[in-house]
Amino acid sequence: MVAQAASTIRSPFATEVRATLALAVPIAATQLAQMALQTTDVIMTGQLGPHALAAAQLGHNLYFPVFITVLGTLFATSAMFAQELGARRYKGVRRTFRQGFWLIVLVTVPAWIYFSQAEAILLAIGQDPDLAALAQTYCDGVMWGFPFMAAFALLRNFIAAHGRPRPAMWLLAFGIPVNAVVDYALMFGHFGLPRLELYGLGLATTLVQAAMFFLLLAYIQRDRRYRRYMLLARFWRSDWPRFREMWSVGFPIGLTKLAEAGLFAATGFLIGLLGVHELAGHAVALQFAAIAFMIPFGVAQAATVRVGLAVGRLDSDGAVLAGRVAMLVGVVVMIPSALIYVLFGETLASVFLDLGDPGEAAAVAHAVTYLAIAGLFQFADGGQAVTAGALRGFKDTRVPMVIALIGYWPIGVGAAVLFAFPMGYGGAGVWSGLLLGLFVVWAALAVRFRHVAGRLSPAPAAVSG
Repeated sequence: MVAQAASTIRSPFATEVRATLALAVPIAATQLAQMALQTTDVIMTGQLGPHALAAAQLGHNLYFPVFITVLGTLFATSAMFAQELGARRYKGVRRTFRQGFWLIVLVTVPAWIYFSQAEAILLAIGQDPDLAALAQTYCDGVMWGFPFMAAFALLRNFIAAHGRPRPAMWLLAFGIPVNAVVDYALMFGHFGLPRLELYGLGLATTLVQAAMFFLLLAYIQRDRRYRRYMLLARFWRSDWPRFREMWSVGFPIGLTKLAEAGLFAATGFLIGLLGVHELAGHAVALQFAAIAFMIPFGVAQAATVRVGLAVGRLDSDGAVLAGRVAMLVGVVVMIPSALIYVLFGETLASVFLDLGDPGEAAAVAHAVTYLAIAGLFQFADGGQAVTAGALRGFKDTRVPMVIALIGYWPIGVGAAVLFAFPMGYGGAGVWSGLLLGLFVVWAALAVRFRHVAGRLSPAPAAVSG
């Protein structure tokens, strides 16, 4: 009898863990595939030489902040889809989908204008004229893929809310070799095509992203479960309350993602002031940290969906349980990477640096130090990401945005400057400041989650910060 009661108590928790992992694993794999696409581009660009590689990076530095802001804004659709599905309001799913496309259309033209002025922007901030001109050719090619990348993200959110994220994962996995072939053809002029170099790199990205979008859209249109929504029916119909809600919930997420990206960029600039070896070690450690982050990213997306579904069906206990389970899973899954970074830092550094080269010994030493700090960093970065994802399931995004802005910049960057320069800890100080900022954000978001969960009634309405 006692065993049966214990089993009953454990059952909702175990069920939620399985459901969270079933969503999180393919979403994380999808993000890793996206990283592999970008890595392929970097490898291909390296064949054109360091000048081209630097120019492409400059172009990407202009492109990425705009894209990450729009992508973050579209994260609102994950919670909106999930809440509508939980409440069985299927027309609301279509209306949310339609307004997501409206949002993409609205931001595309201003984004295109911005990308078309890449050279002028880079010259205005003092970049090398030759590199600025090359960066413009890259932006001229990649800019046309912007709406397809954003729309593919919207489709991913839609199928993930239904608990079926794998089609996007397989499409991205298939896109990796296709992207390599298209890069090879357009950048270097193979298969009878002209040699387009950086313009070809950008154009290849556009073509591959467009193909993946249309393939995923075709899958959704043909799938019997999704066909009932008639997602593209009456596409021109406005739904201003829903459109405003999408901006209200999503734009704070976009600003949070932009602030987070800016935090990591700022630490790179700070370490760049310390020297080449410190910066090389930083690049190695940050690359591994970025790879590991894809795991809690997947858990965070799963948390948004699981919490949103429970909120939609007016299950306050289920919503709180889903958030807490995701937060626990997000910490547990970071244990392996944390141990690897602490125990095998030198081995990891050898992937990018030559351990036998005396000239690279200083860079290796810095990489090992930063990776050891990254062992703790994993818990903070993963914890804050998953907690924010759980809060998004409640549509609670404004207060988390404020928490992130304060934690990332005045605290994180401020501590990095203090530790690195006046206190003299150098690159380790920068990473320690980064660690402190992320821990503060994680702790504050955890308090926010406790507050939101504590004020839920048995029939919760959507919470808005």
